[in-house]
Formats: sequence, C-alpha cells, structure tokens
Amino acid sequence: MREFLVEITTTVPEGTGQDEVDRRRAAEAVRAKELAATGNLARLWRPVGELRSIGVWRAADEEELNEKVLGTLPLRPWMTLTVTPLESHPNDPGRM
Repeated sequence: MREFLVEITTTVPEGTGQDEVDRRRAAEAVRAKELAATGNLARLWRPVGELRSIGVWRAADEEELNEKVLGTLPLRPWMTLTVTPLESHPNDPGRM
C-alpha cells in the first residue's frame, strides 16, 4: 500500500443538531478503529490548539484512498481534505 499525508478540517454545517454531531462523531471513532485495524489508518495527530487532523493513511492508490477509505468516514461530507502522496526518503532513519 502507498502512504498519504492527509490534512482534514471538519466544519459542521450551520443548523446541524447536536444529536447529529454526536452520532457522527461516535461513528467516526468506530470507523477510525476499523481502518486502523485494516492498516489504512497508520497515524493520526491533532495540532495543538487547532480543530483539524493530520494523518498518515494507506491505500493502493489515491482513488482507493478517496473512495474506499476516506469516503467511508461518517464525517466525510463535512470534511475538507488535502491529500499528499508520500514516498520513502533515502535518509529516513527508519530505513537505516
């Protein structure tokens, strides 16, 4: 699988009820655990003081990432994504 750096900003649409937000957030946590178990979600961070996420995600290609991985997230309709394909660096300390 290829790796992708994905920056996610989630904006709840105006007028959305708190019950709907809570339901989707709970479902999002469950789905994230499932994607971690399958190896599609490798790491996930939240920058200090910000309401966005940065993660390393895995998929066969960007199409699969968008359709079968990120597209399955319950909060996806409210997300703005920036996807950057990654490749190994020859000086990566993890490779040495």
